[in-house]
Amino acid sequence: MCRLMRVHLVDGTFELYRAHFSPRPGRTAAVDGGPEVDVKATVGLVASLLALLHDPDEAVTHLAVAFDNPIVSFRNDLFDGYKTDAGVPPELRSQFDLAERAVRALGVVVWSMDRWEADDALATAATRFQGQVDQVRILTPDKDLGQVVSGRRVVQVDRIRKKEIDEDGVRAARGVSPASIPDLLGLMGDDADGIPGLPGFGAKSAATLLARYGTIEAIPTSAAAWDVKVTGAPRLSSTLEANREAALLYKRLATLACDVPLAESLDDLAFRGVPRTAYEGLCVALALTDLRTRPARWAA
Repeated sequence: MCRLMRVHLVDGTFELYRAHFSPRPGRTAAVDGGPEVDVKATVGLVASLLALLHDPDEAVTHLAVAFDNPIVSFRNDLFDGYKTDAGVPPELRSQFDLAERAVRALGVVVWSMDRWEADDALATAATRFQGQVDQVRILTPDKDLGQVVSGRRVVQVDRIRKKEIDEDGVRAARGVSPASIPDLLGLMGDDADGIPGLPGFGAKSAATLLARYGTIEAIPTSAAAWDVKVTGAPRLSSTLEANREAALLYKRLATLACDVPLAESLDDLAFRGVPRTAYEGLCVALALTDLRTRPARWAA
């Protein structure tokens, strides 16, 4: 049977947070002979990626991991309330560089974002590579990435819930097509990214309007012209009329860049095994005795 060629695009920042806040015991190490520091998130990330590489159902052939480092982007120049590093636990923030080092030691391409976000790198790669492989799999539950889902060629994978989300899945979950996701977030907001949305607009009302009109720009100003039923339509239309410029800014914040200058070609993303010397050096640095022999495939 011919093996499918897939590109797995991993939201490294999400995976790092997930590992940090997981119920597994804490972990410290004297990295490179320094003082003992918290490495729980980094160790959890390594274990998670090894599990992915070993998963026969995922059948990884090509892989990259994107990180926000720091959590800041061009969007902070557009809107003061956009997300930043503020509030990130210091013991987690201190592992951002270490996490990237760990992923590289696995033989995996790392995209470290500062001017852009990790999501922009994932969206760019999904757009660039979807015509070159059987399927692009974006490993994150982040609703932002729904905007680049396309049929079954580009899908999201929620590893926590063991759920795959294709284009039909985006419509079922959000009530709109992938192309309308930025508009949806522009109206209803996105707390995770610091996008406030417009007062009174919830997921249902925003989705009902966008399922009919597609974009914020196309929604008629007067509720009398709306030919779909929306609870509180007069109030919502007044809010939109008074705040349409803000809504369009929020839409822009939620729109992912698909032109990040990523240097790697598809071939550069091919997983050729874990480089033994680099990985064993990482295991020494992090005291990873329990993971030292975990890789199932070593680089030639």
